Amino acid sequence: MNNIGCNSMVDPLRRLIMKSPLCAWKDTYNVKKSWKDLYYSAEPNFDKAVLQYNNLISIIKSFGIDILMLPNNDNTSLDSIYTHDAGIATSSGIIICNMGKKSRKNEPKALKDFLSDNNISVIGEIKYPGIIEGGDIIWINNRTMAVGEGYRTNKEGIRQLKEILGDEIDDLIRVPLPHWLGPESCLHLMSNVSPIDHNLYLIYPKLLPVKFIKYLKSLNIKLINVPDKEYESMACNVLSLAPKKCIMMSGNPITKKLLESNNVEVFTYDGSEISLKGAGGPTCLTRPIYRQK
Repeated sequence: MNNIGCNSMVDPLRRLIMKSPLCAWKDTYNVKKSWKDLYYSAEPNFDKAVLQYNNLISIIKSFGIDILMLPNNDNTSLDSIYTHDAGIATSSGIIICNMGKKSRKNEPKALKDFLSDNNISVIGEIKYPGIIEGGDIIWINNRTMAVGEGYRTNKEGIRQLKEILGDEIDDLIRVPLPHWLGPESCLHLMSNVSPIDHNLYLIYPKLLPVKFIKYLKSLNIKLINVPDKEYESMACNVLSLAPKKCIMMSGNPITKKLLESNNVEVFTYDGSEISLKGAGGPTCLTRPIYRQK
């Protein structure tokens, strides 16, 4: 199965890339010596993380989604479990990123080698001084892309991205991101925006520009606001499996109820170790590469 094509955030998901903590984190000792330097909020429990990850894998596989697993790589850090960020999926292939977080600088090459081994097309690569991470990319529709500009993605990275995309897009929308907790913390555009359907988005408006919110409303997209008390428990980081069908982290009952009241089918997983402590939700843990039209 060599299908590839992903210029949507919500079309039925058919193929993605992930990386187990067994390969990304390796063992308890490696976690213990690394987590502080990577600015994790606390030390993850390795054994519990493996169980949580296997549960998430089981949920995804239950929908018949093909999962490609990245192998162990001694040159990548704990953060390599968050496979979304090293590449950007398009309708014709993958664009290799150049990471804004220095400790993740080796992930793009690891991804590029993996794609080559699996005969998956690479259509371009972001080069220094450009930086860009996959978590800052949202396909608004199959001809329009929004890109967050902050500590992980800069103007030169966006310029190169637009050049690589060429006539694959009509519009590229720049979305300035705030300082929030500073350059060491993880704040991507997808930290604040999760498309649930073509006309239904989950957002955290306090960290989005008014201009972008007005733009989404002008497209007749209904916006569901994540409550303050559930933002830091990653309620806004939701993976769409298909229109109005998604996975989110457990422990966010208000947001879950808001989604369900909009006829969204919600599946949850325990992410206390694999998500909360490293600030990477279900979108971060997955790199979709094929969504069915």
